[in-house]
Amino acid sequence: MENNKALDILKTAILMEKRGMALYEEVVARTQSEEVKMIFQIMADEEKVHAKYLAEQFKSYMSTNTFTRQDLSTSDGDEKIVDMILSGNIKNQINAAGFEAAAIGAAIDMETKAIEVYRNRANESTDENEKALFNWLADWERGHYEVLLKLDNELKERIWADNDFWPF
Repeated sequence: MENNKALDILKTAILMEKRGMALYEEVVARTQSEEVKMIFQIMADEEKVHAKYLAEQFKSYMSTNTFTRQDLSTSDGDEKIVDMILSGNIKNQINAAGFEAAAIGAAIDMETKAIEVYRNRANESTDENEKALFNWLADWERGHYEVLLKLDNELKERIWADNDFWPF
């Protein structure tokens, strides 16, 4: 039973990462803004790395029924994205009610779900390598979530100000 649960969570996790990558690549393909392209390409590339780690674990688990220890590298992608957001220029390149903003909202939901799935599995697991993998993924997705949420909040504030939604 535990074998099936571990395989199911790995398959679910790989699918979530591939869906995230597909969403981010669609934004890259559709946006005209070079900065928006850069942000979403960084995030798509990171999702690809996550899927690779998960696929390696899936293969290992299928053959040995255990998780292998991996060198779980980190990325400075989120810091690059935060710097671009804080520069202020990117907020002006995104229509707060347009496609990119809608993609940001969808991505926030995807990242929230990924964090939940990964953290829950890390907490349930008794395998230290599995626990390390899913905690690492949850933390990395949390970084994506925070970046996206910051950008979304700044876009909402801009649209509220532009449309006189403020009560004062």
